[in-house]
Amino acid sequence: MKTNFDYIIVGAGTAGCVLANRLSADPKNRVLLIEAGKKDDYFWIDIPVGYLYTIGNPRTDWCYKTESDPGLNGRSIGYARGKVLGGCSSINAMIYMRGQKSDFDYWKSLGNYGWGWDDVLPIFKMSEDYQHGEDEFHGVGGEMRVEERRVNWEILDAWRDAAAECGIPKIEEFNRGDNFGNAYFQMNQRKGRRWSATKAYLHPAQSRQNLTILTDTHVEKIKTENFNSELRATGLKIKRENRESEYLTADKEIILSAGAIGSPQILQLSGIGPKELLSQKGIDVLADLPGVGENLHDHLQVRSVYKVENTVTLNQRAKSIFGKAVMGLEYLLFKTGPLTMPPSQLGAFAKSDPEQTTANIEWHVQPLSLDKFGDPLHAFNAITPSVCNLRPSSRGSVEIKSNDPRDYPEIRLNYLSTSKDEQVAVEGLRLTRKIMRAKSLEKFNPQEWKPGPDIQTEEQLLDSARNLGTTIFHPVGTCKMGSDEYAVVNDRLQVRGVKRLRVIDASIMPRITSGNTNAPTVMIAEKGAGFILETI
Repeated sequence: MKTNFDYIIVGAGTAGCVLANRLSADPKNRVLLIEAGKKDDYFWIDIPVGYLYTIGNPRTDWCYKTESDPGLNGRSIGYARGKVLGGCSSINAMIYMRGQKSDFDYWKSLGNYGWGWDDVLPIFKMSEDYQHGEDEFHGVGGEMRVEERRVNWEILDAWRDAAAECGIPKIEEFNRGDNFGNAYFQMNQRKGRRWSATKAYLHPAQSRQNLTILTDTHVEKIKTENFNSELRATGLKIKRENRESEYLTADKEIILSAGAIGSPQILQLSGIGPKELLSQKGIDVLADLPGVGENLHDHLQVRSVYKVENTVTLNQRAKSIFGKAVMGLEYLLFKTGPLTMPPSQLGAFAKSDPEQTTANIEWHVQPLSLDKFGDPLHAFNAITPSVCNLRPSSRGSVEIKSNDPRDYPEIRLNYLSTSKDEQVAVEGLRLTRKIMRAKSLEKFNPQEWKPGPDIQTEEQLLDSARNLGTTIFHPVGTCKMGSDEYAVVNDRLQVRGVKRLRVIDASIMPRITSGNTNAPTVMIAEKGAGFILETI
């Protein structure tokens, strides 16, 4: 294998696939893409409902666990991250959600030039292939296919009507800058099959002679040298399966796209991060960047469950062999039906209180119920209207536990650690109850199963949020963009104090976007590629 390249990309998740495609488009660029996981050839990846078999599966998921969290009443929860080409885009819910105008305008207000809504909307449109054609907000001909759902549920239509009764109006879609309202999610699928970053970006590029792709390859550290008193990234130390450690060099740049968990871990292992932590782990401090691994935050969803009557949910359809056979046959013949569905098909955005300037809570409504991913569906018909805080103020961290690259890092979320987040969680549960009591749902006689009708006081509701809360797998922020002392990269995604090194993935978000984070990660990678190639 060649050991010298122009660009080395670490991580073949969503961002890494985008970068590999864009950087290798010029045949003069010698590009290497490194992935610690395996190829994306597992049967359940392509079938949308396969997330039930990929999340929590060590073949496709790193199966991280968070540290015991006081905000979750001491619970540790599973923290899925893709362990396969395509990363989380190969195992996620496929929901296409850009966020709101205010998200990106906030990034720009921090001094990040070129990251406002008017700056990023053209990038979203460029990368998109929208089912309904081009318009003011959408593009066609791009790599990311965006389509409508391919299955309907009576109970979800009624929930939409109930939300509208409660002042959350029906809208066509969520991707026009202001998400207030309720609508069915659009998703990254093509004709009923998952449309991951590998299918969109990597597969069309993988035959290029100037692109090398390595799987089952762990990066142990970034190699650096001092040139004229400047620290410069020059290469990587890697470990391939059943081989000794090897060294690779990059003549132009090294790009970390290992995600909000992996990118700070690699930086810290390489001596780039908080000096106290690095010294404690016996690592020489090359660049004291206190923000590496800090600012971790995520969307915490509180999963209420309501039993329903006089209708059919996935719980009923999937509980018999006959029902499963019918669903399988429908998918095989028509690529429609429940096997095409992500866990959540319906969404709603609202304000938890009138003081909010834009919608700050979101529901993911599911025509099913289970205790947690990987567990069987409940025996009774039910729906799960999960509600999450879109702009959490609680912050956590990612820290290496040792100087061994194979050791999983310590992941602390510190969920519900601020009074503001506590209040939003309580209000989210109250608003969920209001919707479930609306006239449009009366015929289904919804009965609250979790948290339960006996839970009434603010203290009880908060305790229930701690017991029911779990992640939607949207970690961001651990190598945040900016210019303050905790910023890790500048607004061109270059690591502060280290030349020829960038971080390009969801970890650079200063603050999380309003909704699912895969589409913003594509946008970040598209902009990052433009910075590298100097086309932006």
